[in-house]
Amino acid sequence: MREIVLDTETTGFDPESGDRIVEIGAIELYNHMPTGRTYHQYINPERGMPDEAFGVHGIGPDLLAAPRPPRPGEVTLKDKPLFRDVAQAFVEFIGDAKLVIHNAAFDMKFLNAELGWLSLPQLPWAQAIDTLTMARQKFPGSPASLDALCRRFAIDNTARTLHGALLDSEILAEVYLELIGGRQPDLVLSSSHVTHQVASGSDANWRPGQRPRPLPARLSAKESAAHSAFVEQMGDAALWSR
Repeated sequence: MREIVLDTETTGFDPESGDRIVEIGAIELYNHMPTGRTYHQYINPERGMPDEAFGVHGIGPDLLAAPRPPRPGEVTLKDKPLFRDVAQAFVEFIGDAKLVIHNAAFDMKFLNAELGWLSLPQLPWAQAIDTLTMARQKFPGSPASLDALCRRFAIDNTARTLHGALLDSEILAEVYLELIGGRQPDLVLSSSHVTHQVASGSDANWRPGQRPRPLPARLSAKESAAHSAFVEQMGDAALWSR
C-alpha cells in the first residue's frame, strides 16, 4: 500500500482570493514504512508575500511589501519555478496514492485550485486521509495540532521553529504512524511476506501438522482441583461438564 505524507506552505488562507502555494513537501510510505523517496519544491507564487504568512513559514523575503535580501536559512522565491513548471512532476510523484495530510481540507483546496488553473485533473477528496480528523476522533477534546501530537507521542520536533513543508511532512509521517498504532498497526504479515516465506522454503506444499508430543499443561494440580470444584458447583448445566 503506497501513501504520500504531504504538506504545503502558502501565501495565505484562500486561493479564491489570490493566495498561492509557495512550497510542497511530500514523503512516500509503502506499507506504512518510509521508502526514502521524497518530493520537495519551492514555488514562485507570482504575487507578494503578506507579512502574516511570512511570519509563519519565513519563505520569500524578496516578495515582502518591503523586500530584503534573505537572512541565513531564508529562501527567496522570485528565482523559483512557477507551479505550471512543476505540476506534472508533482502529479506523477503522488500518482493515485492516498494523501496523508494534517487538515486535509486546506491543502487539498490549494492543490486543486492550482491544478484547476492549469486545466489539470482535480485530486479526489476521497484520496486524502486527514490526520487532524483522526486525532480528534482518537483524542476527543484534546489539542490536535501537529505540535500537540508531537508532545503526546514524544516525537522530537525541536527543529521546527518555523513551518516548512518537507520538515512538517517528516514529522507528520511519524505522527500518522502513531495514530494508526505504530509501524505494524495490525501485526499481520503481508501477503507478499507470506508468499516469500513459502517460495523460499524447500517444499511449497508444506503445511503445519500436529506436535509429536503435546505441550505440558501450565496449570498446577492445585489450580486444576480448584477449577474442578468450581465447575461442580455449577451443576450439570455447566459448559465444562458437556
